[in-house]
Amino acid sequence: MTYLDHAGTTLYCRSLMDAFSRDMMSSLIGNPHSASSSSQLSSKRIDDVRLKVLQLFNANPDHFDVVFTANATASIKLVMESFREHTNGFWYGYHNDSHTSLVGVREAATLGHKCLTSHEVEIWLDGGKRADGAPADAQLGLFAYPAQSNMNGGRLPLNWSGRFRDLTAGHDFHVYTLLDAAAFVSTFPLDLSDVLKAPDFISLSFYKMFGFPDLGALIVRKDSGHVLRHRKYFGGGTVEMVTCNHEQWHIKKEGSLHEQLEDGTLPVHSIIALENAISVHQRLYGTFTEISSHTTFLTGQLYEGLRSLKHANGSSLCKIYKDPASSYCNIDTQGPIIACNLLDSQGVWISTAEVEKLAAIKDVHIRSGGLCNPGGIASSLDLRPWEMKQNYFSGQRCGNDKDIMNGKPTGMIRVSLGAMSTLKDVANFLAFLQEFFVDNTPPPPRDISKILPLSGFHVETLMVYPIKSCGGWVIPHNVAWDIKAEGLAWDREWCLVHQGTRAALSQKRHPKMALFRPTIELDKGILRVRYNGAIAPSTPPEITIPLSSDPTHFQNLTDTRSHATSRVCGDKVSIETYASSTITSFFTRTLGVPCYLARFPPQGSGASARHAKAHLQLPSDPQGISGSCKTSSESPRHPILLSNESPILTISRSSLNRLNENIKSKSPAGKAASAEIFRANIVIAEDPTSQPGTERPFIEETWRCMQVYTQAQQESLGGKPSLPIRNVTLEVLGACRRCQMVCIDQNTSEKNDEPFVTLAKTRRADGKVVFGVHMAPMSEGGRIKVGDKIKGIGDAQEEVESG
Repeated sequence: MTYLDHAGTTLYCRSLMDAFSRDMMSSLIGNPHSASSSSQLSSKRIDDVRLKVLQLFNANPDHFDVVFTANATASIKLVMESFREHTNGFWYGYHNDSHTSLVGVREAATLGHKCLTSHEVEIWLDGGKRADGAPADAQLGLFAYPAQSNMNGGRLPLNWSGRFRDLTAGHDFHVYTLLDAAAFVSTFPLDLSDVLKAPDFISLSFYKMFGFPDLGALIVRKDSGHVLRHRKYFGGGTVEMVTCNHEQWHIKKEGSLHEQLEDGTLPVHSIIALENAISVHQRLYGTFTEISSHTTFLTGQLYEGLRSLKHANGSSLCKIYKDPASSYCNIDTQGPIIACNLLDSQGVWISTAEVEKLAAIKDVHIRSGGLCNPGGIASSLDLRPWEMKQNYFSGQRCGNDKDIMNGKPTGMIRVSLGAMSTLKDVANFLAFLQEFFVDNTPPPPRDISKILPLSGFHVETLMVYPIKSCGGWVIPHNVAWDIKAEGLAWDREWCLVHQGTRAALSQKRHPKMALFRPTIELDKGILRVRYNGAIAPSTPPEITIPLSSDPTHFQNLTDTRSHATSRVCGDKVSIETYASSTITSFFTRTLGVPCYLARFPPQGSGASARHAKAHLQLPSDPQGISGSCKTSSESPRHPILLSNESPILTISRSSLNRLNENIKSKSPAGKAASAEIFRANIVIAEDPTSQPGTERPFIEETWRCMQVYTQAQQESLGGKPSLPIRNVTLEVLGACRRCQMVCIDQNTSEKNDEPFVTLAKTRRADGKVVFGVHMAPMSEGGRIKVGDKIKGIGDAQEEVESG
């Protein structure tokens, strides 16, 4: 394992968990709000830990207090709630490089708010008492900024807090400072010994420092604590007396600040765990000054290593995003975080989602995406507000794979180091990038003709997957299968839905779904589902589900269904859920996940609540993929049921053979990929009698459409050989982007590295790993059968009729 996401959370160590376990087993810890011995012990331990936290930051308990919270975000929210309750409101300023937790405070600032760059902050501090944009009658202001950017590790001046205090002291507009120190204190000592220069409020997350416990804190400068007492809410021990009957009256506590702000019972066990974490961390890693020196050295090595990664043509692999004022050799300006994006040898952005998918396969732990830092992302990637809005309305969401839009990345890769990071971690990450993303060979010549060979392909296999993400069913070779607007008949009409989240289950998260084996029995009107894994003795090995949209039409089947809303691949859909306890129990007990079966039947007349997504258009080179690929967005909207992206997915046996040759060339013991793992509906193959070496792998990626011909006897032709009759035309929508799900063995549900590792090295377009092509019928109706002939039409060939 190579762990490089310490900015998300650092790793907890075994000795910490052992120490905490021993502590719990040797002490009786009670609720601190009583007079029992267990309660008094809790109160004492909490007071001790509170002091240790202050000592950790050289904070004098006469001048600072610690308020325990759930995390840094909860600490920031506590400050916001207190400022919001001031009668005359408050004005809010926040730094451009702020985490969304700081950005969100602006929604409560009734007197306005402004996002400021470092240059604008300096102008404010040097030039005037009131920020540009703050109302003339504003009396209360709050300025928030991160001590260290959670995006790129850039460190901002800690002296801003003292300068703001000096600037506004004694004036009618007083500005308090809120310092988000969550990322900063994980590897650097925060010194609060000078109370006159210290921030008024500091938010922390201890899991970022120690890995455990999940606990946060707000450190408050006592001279500034009075502004937090305006909060109206009270609960638990923060109130002395409350009346409810006939008169509404209460008196809040007047003791220490933490007693007034810590609502309800404190997470006493987490606080005791924090005491253990502080002690163990100091014993293992020394002081934070020593940790800072260690991580600064490693980050410098990583930075130079990333800069040295070059493609064969001399172009750089990494675009590193760094604050111009920071230096990886200066601990005052830069923390142990590197933010970057990758480019291929042609200067095309590589998908961050694809990098993270491959990293997951190789057990490399990094972070990618927007990193909860919208201002920093927008500035670094030159994204204007209108572009970000356009990306949102075009489908970009946090966590999805729309990470390159209109030629620009929408996020980046973050690599962060911590106290337990090593040179080996740095070397492993550089080797990972070298192996999978550095192009060491010149691009192959592109001399293929636009007029593509048309003959020699036929339909080898047809397959449908009635239940989304479950096993497939091979359509018998002698059966002509209906093609509907949404794809092959009965394909992905059903899904398993989590009883709690109401989201459709995926094989990526639940690999055992591959072991559900469906059979469609049209003569009986049922879908038979068998589980090929281990099951409890009381669980039947299979169940049957009516194909009819009205199960009550079938004898001995009294299943009823109700309508519900679910999310499928981010889309909100209305599904019909089966109320049968037998069906629900079968799937829940075999899979080990509380779920129920649901159906999303065809809507009729091509109508559907879901439609095919935009897809990558590959360049006309079946052997090597590089350069920029366009996305198909001009095509008509093709309806889909519960498939991820398109009505039909097609792969070629020749392409699969070439992939397996590549796998074997890397390792003779490498496991060959089967067609089943790609979950295609149509597998096409070339004439088996063709001469060796004449296979055309990946030729399907150059087609604009695929025509399917069936053989029909024409008696009127007096016994002449049968003539090919075109049965259906399928439009090629683009390449199929692949994820780690192709590494799941469909017969055992076990995960492997292949074929994703080899695909990542050999089949990448626009930074995305691809294999197979998405298709859609150009007109509704038609049938397809194993043995049907295939004709591929390229861009330069004749127009295709839609019949």
